[in-house]
Amino acid sequence: MSDVVVFAGTTEGCEICSFLAKNKVSVLACVATDYGSKSLKENEYLKIHAGRLNGAEMENLLKELSPGLVLDATHPYAAEVTENIRAACQNTGFSYQRVLREAGAYQDKAVYVENTEAAVEFLEGTKGNILLTTGSKELGKFTALSDAGERIYARVLSLPSVMETCKGYGFEGKHLIGMQGPFSMELNAAMLRQYDCKYLVTKDTGKAGGFQEKIDAALMCDVIPVIIGRPLQEEGLSVAECKHMLTEHFGLTLKPHVTLLGIGMGSEKTLTMQGKRAVQRADLIIGARRMADSIREPGQPVVYEYRSDVIGAYIKSHPEYENIVIALSGDVGFYSGAKKLLDVLNGRKPEGVLADDFEGQEHSEKENGCVSIEIICGISSVVYFMSQIGLSWDDAKITSAHGKNCNLVSMIKQNQKVFSILGTGSAVAELAQKLVEYVMGDVVLYVGENLSYPDEKIFQANASELTSYEGQALSVVCAYNEKARPAFSTHGIPDEKFIRGKAPMTKEEVRCVSLSKLRLQEDSICYDVGAGTGSVSVEMALRADQGQVFAVEKKDDAVALLYENKQRFAADNLEIIKGEAPEALKELPVPTHAFIGGSSGNLKEIVALLLEKNRDVRIVINCITLETISEALEILKEYDFADQEAVQLTASRSKEIGRYHLMMGENPIYIITCQSPRAQI
Repeated sequence: MSDVVVFAGTTEGCEICSFLAKNKVSVLACVATDYGSKSLKENEYLKIHAGRLNGAEMENLLKELSPGLVLDATHPYAAEVTENIRAACQNTGFSYQRVLREAGAYQDKAVYVENTEAAVEFLEGTKGNILLTTGSKELGKFTALSDAGERIYARVLSLPSVMETCKGYGFEGKHLIGMQGPFSMELNAAMLRQYDCKYLVTKDTGKAGGFQEKIDAALMCDVIPVIIGRPLQEEGLSVAECKHMLTEHFGLTLKPHVTLLGIGMGSEKTLTMQGKRAVQRADLIIGARRMADSIREPGQPVVYEYRSDVIGAYIKSHPEYENIVIALSGDVGFYSGAKKLLDVLNGRKPEGVLADDFEGQEHSEKENGCVSIEIICGISSVVYFMSQIGLSWDDAKITSAHGKNCNLVSMIKQNQKVFSILGTGSAVAELAQKLVEYVMGDVVLYVGENLSYPDEKIFQANASELTSYEGQALSVVCAYNEKARPAFSTHGIPDEKFIRGKAPMTKEEVRCVSLSKLRLQEDSICYDVGAGTGSVSVEMALRADQGQVFAVEKKDDAVALLYENKQRFAADNLEIIKGEAPEALKELPVPTHAFIGGSSGNLKEIVALLLEKNRDVRIVINCITLETISEALEILKEYDFADQEAVQLTASRSKEIGRYHLMMGENPIYIITCQSPRAQI
């Protein structure tokens, strides 16, 4: 008793039989010869019947087994066999389904003929050697060609009976090639060159029959393909569609193998051998169009998609695909979408995605089919590009400005080499303009566009020469700054490093303690209220180099100093807001941290607005006058902050008087820190 009978003998038939047996569905594979069964191995669920069957024998077999399904996965040219199988099913009342082989990709330079006789007729009027790849069954018909023995090199199966048959037709020695496929494009090309062929005769045997590899080899060697057309125009299911049908019919629970593949820069030459093998095994390729098309093989199913949640949903709803490759640009560990995909495939909510956005996608392992995941690394853009320009990357600052905030100018000021992925055609010009603005126009920019593609472009120029450059979106840059100087490694830049005027400045010692109390992160969004000369603003910007700092100041002379110090320290992520708080804060992005150095009597209103914007904002207040201290303490009491602290700091500096040093006291400062109010706001 078998649940399914598969008339196989083809790659597709063997694949379906293996699929059923692996999922514990009993199947009988019917093959015409023992040779046709070599790709299959009997087990508890898979049995093999070897031997040709006529129509009556097929009917008797079906009556004996009473299968739920009969699948016809025979060769596309076995028209008579297909008719017999269909008739047997009709006569016995069993369900019949045709499984079709995908047609190969036809080429404009090929010659198409209806049948073997038409191929012989066409070749009769030509000159040049012929590689014949249609097998031994129709070899006798090609003896009608007047000079067949001299021109034809026949490639057939290396079975003794086949070789003997071919010898009977007069083909032997170097004109008879006994080999078993499949054959790669390279091997086909080598044979065409070896025998100096001008024509290649083949049938459109589809992907599984190696058709495309023959066509590609012929065109590469300037050989004309002669294609004998298919005898039937059939309707049926592809292998993938058949697997889907079988999955639903038998209620199978599958565990697809998903490979996250780093494809390198995009061209085939940057795909690793491990990656190529994964692609060859795949029955589905998923990825953005550019990436998927760069690796997919002819006739291979493809889904053009890059959104992680959509990919996860598609895989779940298409269990027929057992081996899926998701193409990712560059390397999966270098600014890649692999991280979010892993979250989705494992049923976790991706970082940065709201729960509502992920509704319906958060599956347990059981619900998402227990996806088996493999990760294959690729060649990253930084490795490829730096090798092309002859610079090492182990000592480079590496980042990405593609779709994210990135303070490139500050990085370039502090690092001799900075590599970054760009995301727009104007990105190079925008970077160059900023470097000129920050007096760094002599920085050398190495620019790479469309890396690894035929239109790849790599060049170098000073930033001052590229302020109007319009390039490609697929680009990277390496900035080389010989004058780079690292930033101060600790809080407290010396006061004399800042440009100072009459505006007040938070002194080095106080600034150091105040900033440590803020506990900034690299991506913090910070306010500096009452910024003065900008000493705190600048240090904030240098610490939160992937975030943003807003310096709020109402006095004109202080605003001017702010701009000068912003340029001096290349604090490109520092934005200067002229105005008085709290009004000037209302339209700014939500803060994570705020420093209040001057409030103009509006301290309570400023704190209230900050908490309205973000209840968990971390606030540090500097108080000099007793009145401000009193107001700050009242605020702590009113909001009952879970995290609150008051520190009084007195600093003295030495001053030389003759041969003596006297300690001169600075004004005492109260540093108030608060976060997370318990009281209702």
